[in-house]
Amino acid sequence: MPHTAPHYLAQGPRVAVRRFRLEDGGEFTARVRESKDLHRPWLVMPDSDEAYAAYARPLIDDAGRAGFLVCEKDTGDIAGFVNINNIVRGGFQCGALGYGAFAHAAGRGLMREGLELVIGYAFGPLGLHRLEINVQPGNAASIALARGAGFRLEGFSPAMLQVDGEWRDHERWALTTEMRDRD
Repeated sequence: MPHTAPHYLAQGPRVAVRRFRLEDGGEFTARVRESKDLHRPWLVMPDSDEAYAAYARPLIDDAGRAGFLVCEKDTGDIAGFVNINNIVRGGFQCGALGYGAFAHAAGRGLMREGLELVIGYAFGPLGLHRLEINVQPGNAASIALARGAGFRLEGFSPAMLQVDGEWRDHERWALTTEMRDRD
């Protein structure tokens, strides 16, 4: 897919992260359609231009959210995404992460690198102190990604979040700046 030169917020050896743009809809939704088997039952993602616009616009415009695309540096192709939702300022300085890899990039370590870049950006320029991840207990790949990035398991919430029409249990994982400083 053709790419224009984007503005990357952070770069690693193989990936770079940048903000969502409305013009990413075509590539993003094509990747979603290619990845349906990988994402079910964990995620339901926008697979049309209209659904993408409704999904991306708050990640672009809402100060309580920040959406990042993980892109392969050599091609610019979108490998996945990391969103920070429910950003709370003041004494809390916290956000909730949601993420997903696309099928062509899964299992290649690209999301691990991308997640590290977003964490650095969140604790740096965004000024957050704490990040949380809520993961369905059976989602081994997502749990491994959280654990590998240094998140600690803090609890279990039954019927916490509605996904694809069902209330699903979630494990709660968290990372603070102090935890990162110890590494």
